[in-house]
Amino acid sequence: MDKNNLTKEYTNGETTVVWQSGKCIHSANCVRNLSAVFNPKEQPWIKMDQASTAEIIATVGKCPSGALSIKE
Repeated sequence: MDKNNLTKEYTNGETTVVWQSGKCIHSANCVRNLSAVFNPKEQPWIKMDQASTAEIIATVGKCPSGALSIKE
């Protein structure tokens, strides 16, 4: 598996965030907008239980590269 092109899914039971590492441009919009959920210094780096589903969806929608998306 190519470590530079991983796809991971994180869920809170209501919604699922998909992260595609190969698309990430490291703009850090997710970290600046919702650091309680998105913290690259921790494992796992996305903690879906730290904010509401609406807050998570709004933050994912601000991802400029499309590395973060919501699974439909």
